[in-house]
Amino acid sequence: MSIRPLLYLILSSALCLNAETVCVSTPATALILDAEKGKELEFLYYGVPVTKEDLQSVCSAGVSHAKAYQAYGIYPDEETPLWITHSDGNKTSRLVVTDVLTEQNANSTLTTVRTRDDVYPVEVDIKYLTYADCDIIETWTEIRNGERKNIMLTRFDSAYLPIHMGDVWVSHMAGCWANEARLVEEPLQPGVLKIRNKDGVRNAQTARAELMLSLNGRPREEHGATIGAALCYSGNYHIEVDTYTGRYHHLRLGISPDNSSYTLAPGETFVTPRVALSFSIDGKGGVSRNFHKWGRKHMLRHGDTPRKILLNSWEGVYFDIDEPKMVAMMKDIAALGGELFVMDDGWFGDKYPRNDDTSGLGDWVTDKRKLPGGLKALADSARAAGVGFGIWLEPEMADISSEIYEKHPDWIIKAPERNIVAGRGGAQVVLDFSNPHVRDHVVSVIDRVLKEAPSIEYIKWDCNSGIYMHGSQSLAKDRQNHLYIDWHKGFEEVLSRIRDKYPELTIQACGGGGARVNWGVLKFFDEFWTSDNTDALQRIYIQWGTSHFYPSIAMASHISASPNHQTHRRVPIKFRADVAMSGRLGIELQPKDMTEEEAEVCRRAVSDYKRVRNTIQQGDLYRLHSPYDKGGVASLMYVSEKKDEAVLFWYRTESYVGQILPVTKFAGLDSNGTYRITELNRIDDNPVPFEGKCFSGAFLMNQGLDMPYRHDVPDDRKSEYSSRVLLIERQN
Repeated sequence: MSIRPLLYLILSSALCLNAETVCVSTPATALILDAEKGKELEFLYYGVPVTKEDLQSVCSAGVSHAKAYQAYGIYPDEETPLWITHSDGNKTSRLVVTDVLTEQNANSTLTTVRTRDDVYPVEVDIKYLTYADCDIIETWTEIRNGERKNIMLTRFDSAYLPIHMGDVWVSHMAGCWANEARLVEEPLQPGVLKIRNKDGVRNAQTARAELMLSLNGRPREEHGATIGAALCYSGNYHIEVDTYTGRYHHLRLGISPDNSSYTLAPGETFVTPRVALSFSIDGKGGVSRNFHKWGRKHMLRHGDTPRKILLNSWEGVYFDIDEPKMVAMMKDIAALGGELFVMDDGWFGDKYPRNDDTSGLGDWVTDKRKLPGGLKALADSARAAGVGFGIWLEPEMADISSEIYEKHPDWIIKAPERNIVAGRGGAQVVLDFSNPHVRDHVVSVIDRVLKEAPSIEYIKWDCNSGIYMHGSQSLAKDRQNHLYIDWHKGFEEVLSRIRDKYPELTIQACGGGGARVNWGVLKFFDEFWTSDNTDALQRIYIQWGTSHFYPSIAMASHISASPNHQTHRRVPIKFRADVAMSGRLGIELQPKDMTEEEAEVCRRAVSDYKRVRNTIQQGDLYRLHSPYDKGGVASLMYVSEKKDEAVLFWYRTESYVGQILPVTKFAGLDSNGTYRITELNRIDDNPVPFEGKCFSGAFLMNQGLDMPYRHDVPDDRKSEYSSRVLLIERQN
């Protein structure tokens, strides 16, 4: 085992003679704390596991101490993760350890370090949850007010982690609508790197609540000590990496405190969202695989269940929905080999028909003018076509032109004395989930829809607006600062109630595209809509960034029309299909508008995807060539747990005369194994040179294959785009 990660020890200068050393362990990582009673909790180490002898001596390594979770007030020039104003106005706090508790379950261990202010009866429990089958540590805090009067929390981060100074780089995501998850990689410099979102409802479109820290310099995929951190929260957040004089970069993650100070009543407990931490000496790829495994096993709903191949109606017909069109599309996806049809926006509304994005939202009554047989007739038609049936909903929202708004104008987010500020289409408003009547109503919406058509098996849960005005008509005047936090408490309650009632339902998290890609949401969902941008070329970049923390089984990726509806780029069907196959495969177009050639490529892609679906959705991801490196190519592969099967995706992202593209070296295979290569979804008149050939795993990983740059097709079918999907099967 390499000892290089020991360079990143975070150690106490104390001798630890009276300390209680706490080791929070996963199969391949360890986080060590100094929890001496009566003193502040200190971080000692985070990295690969250490020996028993090293654990006994770790405190005497001689490096300065670092507080694990410090409250504001003592040495106020230092940034701290917790700020409390006590009931007498005192802003100072000092948390000391009172106890350490360990709860062992069948597959998990919960370690609780109990701390208490050394003057005031305020208790803070610092929690660490680990699993026996993955290398993730979940950590959060629980803050209890033992005082006789209210206290005020003005900052309440979930976690703090000191990172030793050095050549440390950060990888994080930035973006906007239809351009989500753009990968940004930069060295940490003096100052504060701040990642945040203040949408109010969704939180993943302009930035993502995750980052990786590469401790050995510029980030690499399969080499170098790397820390990954993800804040699992659906609302406003901030992540800060604070770099100033001293030994450490200071990482803090938590709910955004902006206009969200929280009054804690006597006896009340405030629970912060969880932060998931991972460490790997195998670079970004190692951290990604750790998150993917944890996500599939412990976070996603039905994370071990194969996802169905679906057709979504949105880009095919938009709001122009009627029963004959829907039935025809069901038959079309069945003919292509698909397994599920999802009817998107436009199916509802009575007094205010949903013909565009300006009216009807919130009135979840089937429009019988469009669908005279109702949802049950459509569900029956889907069953007759041999596919499942799903539906689009946006339960958190309403339009000003809607019956629900006319009946309950007090249910929306709105400040007193102010005119409404509306969102999408100039008409959309947000329902106030801090209001228990709203929460009950939203649950009843799901009940009513599923009662009308009990065979509905899939819901696309959309969310197309943020909070555009701070104000709750439900919360008391002196609790308006609770809006952002209480809204998400209510949101989580609604989702919990729905999941308790409908545990087998498949639900997609959509947020006007990729605005709801966050582990705090995904514990209630099966998958997410990666982006409203379905352009295959741009999707390579979006899905590449998203893959740093999220597994392919959750990443909805659809074959769309050409020219693309967002970028107007014309891309061949083969390239579009190959990109979509690298995630959860779906189709987002009007099948009857496809040429027979396009339909045949789709049929072949669907058939081949079924053949390798388990490896793509459950396999280990290896990113081979990054599109961000501007090398003219992007490539990735999935390898089964037993290393007996792999699927490689290769895309040419730029095309120039005389261009030399890099040889593609594989990863994750058994060096001693022998593997046969088969191209999937092939359109070439003649096979690639390595078709059907066998190579050792060592050769494929060390030497690799030189991909043919262009497809062997007639001149009238040639284009600047080329792509390959290779099946790699072990022979011995």
